[in-house]
Amino acid sequence: MKAYVFPGQGAQFTGMGKDLYENSAEAKALFEQANEILGFRITDIMFEGTAEELKETKVTQPAVFLHSVILAKTLNVKPDMVAGHSLGEFSALVVNGALSFEDGLQLVSKRALAMQKACEITPSTMAAVLNLDDKIVEDICASTDGVVVAANYNCPGQLVISGEYKAVELACEKMKEAGAKRALILPVGGAFHSPMMEPAREELAAAIEATTFSTPSCPVYQNVTANAVSDAEEIKKNLISQLTGAVRWTQSVQQMVADGATSFTEVGPGKVLVGLVNKIDKEVETISA
Repeated sequence: MKAYVFPGQGAQFTGMGKDLYENSAEAKALFEQANEILGFRITDIMFEGTAEELKETKVTQPAVFLHSVILAKTLNVKPDMVAGHSLGEFSALVVNGALSFEDGLQLVSKRALAMQKACEITPSTMAAVLNLDDKIVEDICASTDGVVVAANYNCPGQLVISGEYKAVELACEKMKEAGAKRALILPVGGAFHSPMMEPAREELAAAIEATTFSTPSCPVYQNVTANAVSDAEEIKKNLISQLTGAVRWTQSVQQMVADGATSFTEVGPGKVLVGLVNKIDKEVETISA
């Protein structure tokens, strides 16, 4: 069975999607439609912008989404199952037909702006923790004063924590004492996938509730549950929970393999997910589209 996976924020690079735009009439039409929907020429920033311009949340999230979805459409992919890392879950839901291209893009744009606003309320951040057991990371977070939680279960031995700046700093010190190879503050705008995103969750919930979701052509393995979901209402509920909940990527990939996935194809910028899948399960075939 073929699994298709879609990257999240951080995979962006200058020039992304330019070859698609220049070589496919279908891709060009979709990119131009995206420029109209967003109200600014995101293609100019994607193709020619600086790393700094691309890093703006209101640009990054739609840019990664567009690259993934338009590439999938031009390749005419037919997945048996899909999953996306954080933002990538929206790309997955367009590819499996749960969301239309237009609705997906509008939700991603609203999500980006809501997250940006939430980041400005309280100083918050994320940190990567390497070579420490998940349970130890969770226990240290639970015993640290302030808000700090396990946010991204990327692969065994690689976990990202998220929360208030001081709490994350304190937790990092404790992780190193507990034997972590590294506990490193990441250059991100704020504490994604933590309770700090509650204002953004409320804002996005209203937009998701107002959007039509269809029954998908294949199941999506959602970040918050790591299980196969095909029910439109359940997809919406999990998508809303995702902003404040953890990305259970390790568990999602393990479940997809258990359910019969034999190959994983990453669609979109970069090769981060293929690398993570290889670390989670060395037996499955991985392809970068």
